[in-house]
Amino acid sequence: MVVIRLARGGAKARPFFNIVVTDKRTRRDGRFIERIGFYNPIATANEESIRIAQDRLTHWRSVGAQASPTVERLIAQAAKKAAPAA
Repeated sequence: MVVIRLARGGAKARPFFNIVVTDKRTRRDGRFIERIGFYNPIATANEESIRIAQDRLTHWRSVGAQASPTVERLIAQAAKKAAPAA
């Protein structure tokens, strides 16, 4: 099964996560099919904390990829952030 999940990067005490499409059987930080975004949990006010390529996310979901619960939460957070405040 193909999943959309986080792969950790960064240094000790400075986490940085890539949002990747990968086979469920691979290791967390192992081989992946495609990188579709990133999440920086310790971003400052002037830095971008989440970026997700919506077109690639839509593509992978249309072919059956399932997002992890954490990635689902980040997708909702990014969508809320991108929605215009009217």
